[in-house]
Amino acid sequence: MSVGGRAPNAAESRLHGTAEEVAERAWAPYSRFPVGAVVVGPSGRRYLGVNVENASYPAGICAERVALGAMVTAGEREVRTVAVAAAGGRDVAPCGLCLQALAEFGDPVVVCRVGGEVRVFTLHELLTMPFTAAVGGASCPCADAPSPRSGEAQP
Repeated sequence: MSVGGRAPNAAESRLHGTAEEVAERAWAPYSRFPVGAVVVGPSGRRYLGVNVENASYPAGICAERVALGAMVTAGEREVRTVAVAAAGGRDVAPCGLCLQALAEFGDPVVVCRVGGEVRVFTLHELLTMPFTAAVGGASCPCADAPSPRSGEAQP
């Protein structure tokens, strides 16, 4: 059975390995499904993240968005590659919320394990109509609404 995508190159395989290693640091006492992520910006710098769960279920955050936050904090605004891995070599791909968050920062390649294989996809292969005009996808229907900051219409 083919799961799509393509096989990773050596660098992408190493990134996936790093994501799997960092997953061991996740805080996942409720799901017992620790996940790690590595986001790479145009500088080549790697930003790490893990899922952090909370007893108040919606307050948790996925590994990919933790890594995005680290990237943005460091001043980068584009994602070239993201690797996501579950501890123990289990299958995991970014959820829809994380794919949408990643879409704000380009059309990165996504390295993840699906169907027991590490595979590489573009974000647009996994999220065909992101909610942003910045990457050429569907635009938000509220894009012409006034900005909460300025009262002006969004660009």
